Amino acid sequence: MIIKTVNLETVCGITSTFPENILPEFAFAGKSNVGKSSLINALMNRKAYARTSAQPGKTQTVNFYNINDAFYYVDLPGYGYAKVSLQEKERWGKMIERYLHTSRQLRAVFLLVDIRHEPSANDKMMYEWMVYHGYAPVIIATKLDKIKRSQLQKQLKLIRSGLGLKGESLILPFSAETKQGREEIWALLEELMQEQGPKNPV
Repeated sequence: MIIKTVNLETVCGITSTFPENILPEFAFAGKSNVGKSSLINALMNRKAYARTSAQPGKTQTVNFYNINDAFYYVDLPGYGYAKVSLQEKERWGKMIERYLHTSRQLRAVFLLVDIRHEPSANDKMMYEWMVYHGYAPVIIATKLDKIKRSQLQKQLKLIRSGLGLKGESLILPFSAETKQGREEIWALLEELMQEQGPKNPV
């Protein structure tokens, strides 16, 4: 897909009403500093459209990026940041849950995990929550450039085991630095956009 326009159209906080969009939405979730902002920058061929930070916990809102007036890339708050209060974590969690449970145009949910490490307890909790509510999340294994090619299959197996993935569950390795995996993610997004109707189980 040729990216012509990228607009951060809506930013929703804890008490905000989510927009009732008519375009397909794709939600991206993951722990703090897993690379969600870097992913959108790489997908959109923008160097710094979505703000990236070495400090985890920066994304505290649900951000709706309008892409080509064709679909929305929905950036969810990062979870699992240790220095955020328990109360704040619960508020973020409820905001994420409210979005995933109420969006009428949500076509798919992508869960980002760090390919270098076994999925955390928070990763597993998020994955299980999605499955429980009827989603089939696509796993994007970020920071691919940080491991050796010989380690790839071992790390993918570790992710499958850690999340309890079934054999048909999709994992897409990705590097924001080298753009490896970018075309595969775009191919899947374009395929999902052609499908009729939202995937929200509500």
